[in-house]
Parts: sequence; structure tokens; C-alpha cells
Amino acid sequence: MLCETNKELAAFVTKARAYAKDGKVADYIPALGKADPNDLSIAIQYPNGHCVSAGDVKKKFTLQSTSKVISLALAIMDWGAETVFEYVGMEPTGDPFNSIAKLESNVPAKPLNPMINAGALVVTHMIKGRSMEQKFERLLEFVRELANDQSINYCQEVADSEYRTADLNRALCYFLKQHNRMNENVEQLISLYSKQCAIEMNCLQLAQMGTVFAMDGINPVTSKQVIPKDVARICKTFMVTCGMYNASGEFAIKIGIPAKSGVAGSIMGAVPGRFGIGIFGPALDEKGNSIAGLKLLELLSNHYKLSMF
Repeated sequence: MLCETNKELAAFVTKARAYAKDGKVADYIPALGKADPNDLSIAIQYPNGHCVSAGDVKKKFTLQSTSKVISLALAIMDWGAETVFEYVGMEPTGDPFNSIAKLESNVPAKPLNPMINAGALVVTHMIKGRSMEQKFERLLEFVRELANDQSINYCQEVADSEYRTADLNRALCYFLKQHNRMNENVEQLISLYSKQCAIEMNCLQLAQMGTVFAMDGINPVTSKQVIPKDVARICKTFMVTCGMYNASGEFAIKIGIPAKSGVAGSIMGAVPGRFGIGIFGPALDEKGNSIAGLKLLELLSNHYKLSMF
């Protein structure tokens, strides 16, 4: 068992926290700019209910791009993989997560994968619902089921801040709409996507979600198959190949586990068949990943031989 005591895990956190000084919080979304860059916390959730943690693991943060894995799972469950991947690709990209460049050069215009913003917007658009409100309620209920916690909600302040600063995402939506990748009202979709990114939780809840993916879609608390096994496999594959934006190749070599990051500083990890990981460290590197969080995962992976490869 990895890190049997909180004290053992805390030593790794202390070592990794020193790297936070080289990062910067995501202040281009004003509400996220309020975070303390020195924060670093982690929870490791085992399927038998045992949890090891270090740092302020009950401090809340918003999922941001970590939510892309959840929306992808729900969209595939709604439509099937074949239909979803008619609209979004499966390939990694060397471009930043918010780039429009590949959309312009690909013929036909199709987002390369669901983990970049263009692909995530298409995926969120595909979630079934008679209204944007119903789509969001379905997504939120799905998150609650994965985390086994009905108290989870979204942060209105962050959602509003995201919505006001989402002009690049609006541009992506209009481009995608022009090329028949979506047929949604752009402002309504941006509002939905802003709420999705603003879903709020702590490391304990994030680690619980990671455990569901680690256990092939089974929630070990309820023993329910929350995500079909093949959908969980697809999501974990994207987490390995695209989960860390355009740093995913380096992440696979250095750490080698399925994981997804978000610009609020979260990282959700899923070590196949073993446990889930929830990390929060808001100081980001230049590619938008938690700089101390990545170092923490690297230390743990090297010490405990966690890499799939």
C-alpha cells in the first residue's frame, strides 16, 4: 500500500511544495487569482475505504479542465463512442489547450481530442437534456454519484468570472458552429461550460472520483457500475495521452499514470486497479498544470513505482 500514514505522505508534500514558488496562479480568470500559490494538498483513496492525506484536503477548488473527463464519460454514455468521435478526435496535440490553430488547418475542422477546450465544448454540447439547465443538472448529479457526495455544487463567483472572460472560448464555439460541429446557442453553451468548470469540491472528493476510474467505472463505496467499463477505459486512455495538455508526453514518461489537470490547480489521478488521487496546488507552470502537484506525483511515482509503463 502506498503511503500508509498521513505523516509519510506529508513528507512528500513538503518536498514538492518548494516548487510552487516557480509557478503562478491562473489570474486571467479573476476569481481564480485569489488562490494562495503555496497551497498543496493530496488525498489517496483506496477502494477498501482507506484514505491517506496531507495538507488542507478539505479546502475547496473548482474542477476547471478536470471536469472534461467527466463530461466525456457522460456524453459517451448518452450517445456511444462512435457518435461522439464523429465530432471530436482522439489524437494528442502539441498546441496549448485553448489554441484555435489546429481547427483552422484540419480538414474537415474537428477538434483533435476532448481534453482541449475546442473538443470539450463539443462534448459538453452533446450532453443530453431538453435545456441547458437540465444538461447541467445531469452533469452535476453524475459528479455527485462519482464522488458519492450529494453536497457537491458549483461556485457561482467562479462561473460568473469564467463567463465574463470567455471570449476565446466563444471564438472557438462560433468556428465550430460554422463547421457544423455543434448547433447550440453560443452564449447559452458558454454559460453551461462555465458552470461545468466551476463545479467545486475538495481533494477527498476528487480522489473518490479518481477511484471510480481506477476501478474500471465501479464506485467501490456503493459497488455500482457508475461508468461502463469500456467508457472508463476510453477516459483513462485520454488522461494518459492528453490529460496534461501539451505536456502529456513528458508526464507519461516521468509519471505514467492516467491523470487530468485543471487550471485552478487540481489533478485527478487514477492508478488502474489500485486507488484514486486528488491533488490541489494552484500555482501553475507555463502549460497550465499544477507545478507542485506534478512534482508531488513524480516523487510518488518514482518512489512507489506507479508508472503503467
